[in-house]
Amino acid sequence: MAAYFIRRLLLIIPTFIGITIMVFIITRFVPGGPIERIIAQAQQMSSIAGTGAAAEQSQPLSKEQIEELKKYYGFDKPVLTSYFLWLGKVLTGDLGTSTRYYDPVWAMIRERIPISLYFGVLSLVLMYGICIPLGMIKAIRHKSTFDNVSSAVVFTGYAIPGWVVGVLLLVVFASHWEIFPLGGLVSDDFEDFTTIGKLIDIAWHTVLPLTAYVAGSFTVMTFLMKNSLMDNLASDYVRTAIAKGLPFKKAIFRHALQNSLIPIATSFGNNISVILMGSFLIETVFNINGMGLLGYESVVERDYPVVMGILVISSLLFMIGNILSDICVALVDPRVKFE
Repeated sequence: MAAYFIRRLLLIIPTFIGITIMVFIITRFVPGGPIERIIAQAQQMSSIAGTGAAAEQSQPLSKEQIEELKKYYGFDKPVLTSYFLWLGKVLTGDLGTSTRYYDPVWAMIRERIPISLYFGVLSLVLMYGICIPLGMIKAIRHKSTFDNVSSAVVFTGYAIPGWVVGVLLLVVFASHWEIFPLGGLVSDDFEDFTTIGKLIDIAWHTVLPLTAYVAGSFTVMTFLMKNSLMDNLASDYVRTAIAKGLPFKKAIFRHALQNSLIPIATSFGNNISVILMGSFLIETVFNINGMGLLGYESVVERDYPVVMGILVISSLLFMIGNILSDICVALVDPRVKFE
């Protein structure tokens, strides 16, 4: 087993290089980068200081200035050379500097990690804590009124994207009824609250975005648990155990449940990256300053160092999560042997 996981860890290296080099090359050819943004800003300034269309159409920067900008941002070198220079800095822990805010990328990411981690962990706890019992009940009470009604509710949540759920929640509960705040994670006078008041304020701001986070995740996990448990309940070994006198409840928890958790364990590691990276659109809707909003803004503003920095963390988490999924499967299913 140790040899298997060593091979998987070593496989991270070429996979990481493949992912990052592909995105790095794309960022070099997508228009609207930092140099184009500086030229556009200079044109706006010249149009304000100048007179009309002639000032807008003129090139505000000389060729020497543009070459200096290319040298400053590393665009004067071949793509592969620039990539390996960037990769060398990443290996030393330097993710670069934002081309828009001129702050270190790692400092910007580190500032937002706790927020996304907060929502990610809560979402994961709610998802597994509700979906697994709900799937079990739906499997046991298959085709009952409870099963049909809960299926309709769960499918409705799945059909509507999480960010749309967030917009609807804001319109109904924040704008119309004014029960919850319109966005953010804390109130403007948060520092004036007591410790208990701060906790209540954070919880008050958490309800709506957390609901939007988990709305779409319920369906897949619930029906995965339900279908897996139903397959195991219909299998010969469970029917044999019940025929020998084992109570139905014990047959579920002693035999069927562990095997039914195997598909759940397979997807557990993949949720690690989701825990930290959050959701671009949900954080944008609720104006939550987490990793998702940072990633969305960096893509829109063509802040390529931030884009690459977030890609480094998300890709590593995703690949490590796949290894954790294998470990979870091995813990749940003793038949699995990694050779």
